[in-house]
Amino acid sequence: MTVSEHLASLRAKHADLEQHIHDEEHRPLPDQSLITDLKRQKLRIKDEIALLARDTTAAAH
Repeated sequence: MTVSEHLASLRAKHADLEQHIHDEEHRPLPDQSLITDLKRQKLRIKDEIALLARDTTAAAH
């Protein structure tokens, strides 16, 4: 898997988590612990995306 493919995969996972969070928040009785866990996962992925993007940019220069 290339770096760009990995980034695309991470971005897709990030978007899926965002949708899952949205869906859970709009249920009649949202599970706050699940929402917190999903947000943590989303943040980890966001950090990994930023790290890979920064490394890719640095390697290009």
